[in-house]
Amino acid sequence: RNMSSAGPEGRKKMRECEGLIDSLVYYIQGAIADHEPNDKATENCVCILHNLSYQLEIELPESYAQSIYLQRRNVSSNDKTPGCFGTRSRKVKEKQQDTPLPEEKSNPKGVESLWHSTLIRIYLSLIAKSTRNYTQEASLGALQNLTAGTGPMPFAVARTVVQRANGLPSIRAMLHVSHPAVKKTAVSLLRNLSRNPSLQGDIAREVLPDLVSALPDSVPGSELASESAASICYTLFNLTQGSSQHARQLLSAHGLPKVIAISINDSNMFSKASRAASVLLYSLWSHTDLHSAYKK
Repeated sequence: RNMSSAGPEGRKKMRECEGLIDSLVYYIQGAIADHEPNDKATENCVCILHNLSYQLEIELPESYAQSIYLQRRNVSSNDKTPGCFGTRSRKVKEKQQDTPLPEEKSNPKGVESLWHSTLIRIYLSLIAKSTRNYTQEASLGALQNLTAGTGPMPFAVARTVVQRANGLPSIRAMLHVSHPAVKKTAVSLLRNLSRNPSLQGDIAREVLPDLVSALPDSVPGSELASESAASICYTLFNLTQGSSQHARQLLSAHGLPKVIAISINDSNMFSKASRAASVLLYSLWSHTDLHSAYKK
């Protein structure tokens, strides 16, 4: 566990170690099957996998990187006229995000297991069944790592979490736990998931009221609470930016007074939460059809 947090070279060596990742996954599967998701060894295994998933897409061996991106390059090369704004066009980005990964192997080995749907489901199972905070945080953190970035892998993992593995209920429950680090990691994962336009409808339907509920009534006092509140605001920004319906949901959940209160920061430091709330307010105001509802 300590060695897995030793930096890029340490992660690379451990990912290449024959049988290591397979053994960790095998042990966790056994612990879940035996209804023992709370033992210390399971926590250690998940924390190692969490560390090995950090910056995975960037640090992948050349052979894996080529196979993953080949499909995306082929799709991109067929788009001769990507639109007025080139590769920054929203439609082009959505098409790139929806490019599927090559069909996953039924029996993955080694580093392939780190983004495989089997391990994604294991993480979601541990989030739901374990009562150990470190195990929950590491499982959420591994999914956060895997859904970071803008390549095809993060968006494929996000779709697996939201649509194939029905992971939102387990993640939603973590918004209401008392442990601040677990809550913060859950919010950061939802922020990553909400970047994918094709998943925003599912996320808003399942989680938007809980995100509003998890917002504090004023500027948070601690740094960790401020970061959590900022991530919630940015997640709500992602969900409402292109949808008046989702903005109306936020309004119905009594989120607007909270966002306004967080945006008004009387201290000398302009906190992350206040800045994020201000960005969200600006975006909400862009829905001109809701102006009268806002004023009420």
